[in-house]
Amino acid sequence: MRPLPLIIILLVLNHVAFNGSRIAVALFAIKQGASTLTVGSLMAMYALLPALTSVAAGRWIDRSGITRPMLIGTIGVGLGTLLPFLMPQLATLYVTSVLVGLSFMLLNVSVYHAVGEMSAPEERTVNFSYVALGFSTSTFVAPMLTGISIDALGYRACFLILALFTVLPLLALWGRLLPEITLREKHDLTPPGPVFDLLREPELRRLFIAMAILTVGWDIYNFAIPVYGAQIGLTPSQIGIVMGAFAAATFAVRLAMPFIVNRIQPWPLLVASLLVAGLAYLAVPFTDSVGVLMAITFLLGLGLGAPQPMVLTLLHQSAPEGRAAEALGLRTTLINTSQTVMPLVFGAMGAALGIAPLFWGMAAAMLGGSLFSRSKHKS
Repeated sequence: MRPLPLIIILLVLNHVAFNGSRIAVALFAIKQGASTLTVGSLMAMYALLPALTSVAAGRWIDRSGITRPMLIGTIGVGLGTLLPFLMPQLATLYVTSVLVGLSFMLLNVSVYHAVGEMSAPEERTVNFSYVALGFSTSTFVAPMLTGISIDALGYRACFLILALFTVLPLLALWGRLLPEITLREKHDLTPPGPVFDLLREPELRRLFIAMAILTVGWDIYNFAIPVYGAQIGLTPSQIGIVMGAFAAATFAVRLAMPFIVNRIQPWPLLVASLLVAGLAYLAVPFTDSVGVLMAITFLLGLGLGAPQPMVLTLLHQSAPEGRAAEALGLRTTLINTSQTVMPLVFGAMGAALGIAPLFWGMAAAMLGGSLFSRSKHKS
């Protein structure tokens, strides 16, 4: 099998376990009587260690390649999702959040680095679109699978099912079916400079800001939609269907990406995407209908799903020679720092003010980001 399809398959299987665990952890905590603040802290734990270690992980991947980090990441995701099956307690969910979040960070940085390195410049956006399609597939499968599994079999069985999705990736990586992908020459192995030297480049700074806003929007969606669905009386299966509409939209827009890249430049696309996502967040609290929520989350999926392949291409092209994975690691650090803080802030807001201000706060951030990106593009 060619490397790119195999990489995407391994990523999809691991991402089903990762994404499903976040939904299952949130819903299981709510079932055990946890407050919105507690759920927010659990979601923050997915991002805490990645925020502290992503740059070091990127430098390691730059030096060593992707096979070992992906193997370690797969083992961690599998163990993390298995723990609540073995010990179904609230305290266990914190261990799961930390272990799964850290492990999937290794997988995420490895895959993006591998695709960027193995692709010719003119192929990168399309290849990143294929990776994004893989994410859309797993984002569609994970919430529906999680909701149906919880309703039919219970929470413990759901975590076991999610852990089983890591078995095939583990066997493939353990058997070294994935060829090593590293293009760095020996003379490139000099120690890199300080990581924040990467931010001296204006284009990289703009990309980091844009990606942080988009990813925070994605993760607040993962945190807030299950909580909102539970509060308005939706079953886990209905919540899974609503979240599946989001994934279907990201799949559709990324499927069209090879046609979009020839017609729209990255920054205008980013401006429009942030605007659409902001309007969708603004509308969520005004309905408790499953059908209307599906329509809104579909619109949200279009807004959040469209710009990622183009932005990742620009990031890979703008990074200094031999520091592409480190730049991806810095991106992950900045994003996960926000992801660590935002769920705690939003969890506290939800406990004090209710769920609606969470969506409106995210809408303000998205709409503000759209105006910022538009002004920078014009300048």
